[in-house]
Amino acid sequence: MLRHRLKLKGTDDTMTKEFKKIGILGSGQMGAGIAQVAAQSGFEVLLADRDQAVAESGKAKIASQLKKQIEKGKLNEAEMKKILDGITPVNGMAGLKDCEMVIEAVTEKPELKFQLFRQLDEVCAKDTILATNTSSISITLIAAQTRRPELVAGMHFMNPVPVMKLVEGIRALQTTDDTFRAVRMVSEKMGKTFVEVKDIPGFAVNRILMPMINEAITTLYEGIASAEDIDTAMKLGTNQPMGPLTLADFIGLDTCLAIMEVLHEGLGDSKYRPCPLLKQYVAAGWYGKKSGRGFYRYDA
Repeated sequence: MLRHRLKLKGTDDTMTKEFKKIGILGSGQMGAGIAQVAAQSGFEVLLADRDQAVAESGKAKIASQLKKQIEKGKLNEAEMKKILDGITPVNGMAGLKDCEMVIEAVTEKPELKFQLFRQLDEVCAKDTILATNTSSISITLIAAQTRRPELVAGMHFMNPVPVMKLVEGIRALQTTDDTFRAVRMVSEKMGKTFVEVKDIPGFAVNRILMPMINEAITTLYEGIASAEDIDTAMKLGTNQPMGPLTLADFIGLDTCLAIMEVLHEGLGDSKYRPCPLLKQYVAAGWYGKKSGRGFYRYDA
């Protein structure tokens, strides 16, 4: 098993910490993607969710994605087996107790994340680093739920994780330099480009991206253009690889709404107010690709 050695500078000497076992809490789209990339990078990965069955289902989805890569000639059977052998589904959060780092990747709901971090604080060893994949929620508030706030940081991966190269690293007010160096090192070992941003609602990517998506939804809501024409215009007019409404469907409209609400509440500016059409779609259960319907329809 590959071991990653991290030198952490103390006040008087150099401490050495080895990272080999990474826990992922949440086996949905983001959690599964992070688990896949971590295993692919040589980490031993423990994948947790509500229970063993849900975690097993998450690993099955990873296997399905890897099979598609084999069909495209981007992966072979031996490589797929190695990745899957590196991922062990566990029965709930208690299965993460021996991890050196845990990355939380659950639904973008503040109270849920607060609760899970309080529980992780109880379950994990006192020196375990706790990271969150939140895309907009205050890392300082999340860290404050624990008795180890100095060991909490943000690791915001982009979707889809195996494809997108960026990780936003966010310090809580309490995060130490050693913790942040560890988060950077693990991200880079996963083949990601790491950028440091401040703990402000939406951080950098979603502070820019989500208002654009929200404005595209407003453009549709006001009847200025059809969904197809809005996406075509943005692709051809601004050289984006994917139109904003298609991107919203892939992110999940419920997630888009949650981020816009965090931006609106946290920054207090009316320009971050979620479009009524976005709220209606979420209320209808039209979350995008994962539910089969958003601004477009998708095969089940």
